[in-house]
Amino acid sequence: MQIINDPAEMQKIAEKLRLQHQYIGVVMTMGALHEGHLSLVKLAKAHAGTVIMTIFVNPTQFGPNEDFHRYPRPFEQDAALARSAGIDYLFAPSVEAMYPDGYSTSIDPGPIATRFEGASRPGHFSGVATVVVKLLGITRPHLAVFGEKDAQQLTVIRRVVADLNIAVTILGAPVTRESDGLATSSRNIYLSSDERQQATVLYRAIQHAKAEIDKGRADLEAIATEADALVRSEPDAAPDYICFVDNATFEPVTQAVPGKACRLVMAVRIGKTRLIDNWRFECP
Repeated sequence: MQIINDPAEMQKIAEKLRLQHQYIGVVMTMGALHEGHLSLVKLAKAHAGTVIMTIFVNPTQFGPNEDFHRYPRPFEQDAALARSAGIDYLFAPSVEAMYPDGYSTSIDPGPIATRFEGASRPGHFSGVATVVVKLLGITRPHLAVFGEKDAQQLTVIRRVVADLNIAVTILGAPVTRESDGLATSSRNIYLSSDERQQATVLYRAIQHAKAEIDKGRADLEAIATEADALVRSEPDAAPDYICFVDNATFEPVTQAVPGKACRLVMAVRIGKTRLIDNWRFECP
């Protein structure tokens, strides 16, 4: 595995790989790697002959009161995990390399980025869209793999890639979970042992919603209200939102439509730690 820090050098390597007819996959991360990231790598390696991982804690997607400065950055551990996972190139630029003096361009992803995560974190998806487009331009992949845990992010990226005619296939990877159902996340390390136990309520809320829909209930708004009440039953849990949305547009939906793909999305603060989760389904 080669570690590359310079964007121009990474571009030259990617261009050479393309000239050699290598099919390139990329997995974009902010480091603090866990099993969820490694599942993305596994999926990328199943489709691409050369896999690039990026590690970059992107300041433009963090709000002023968010955890940019305390976000975990165990680079040596991450590099060892990337190497053992079979990554070919690890691109790890500095903030100065990605946003040099005078940098002034950003991407507005449109209405889809104003809902839910976009409403809770103004400017977040503009930062995500901008850095993803930059990293696509630097790594020149044919395929990029993103996790479905960040479902709205995945939808935004698909929209941006389609709108800007970027020639890359975006592949979504299923949510990976701990043995008790909690979605794997770099932010799980912030949880105390008691908060970690309470955090399983997110998955229990998903299980409740799934059971109700399997019974044939069509009132998604009522089911979301029940899920919200279940989450609030934990003393340190405070939902930002729990809602059913259209899988393609992320517009809220209140009634199940047979054959229509929907998604239950949620963001919940457990103490001071903000966690997200979701579940995709098709109405029977």
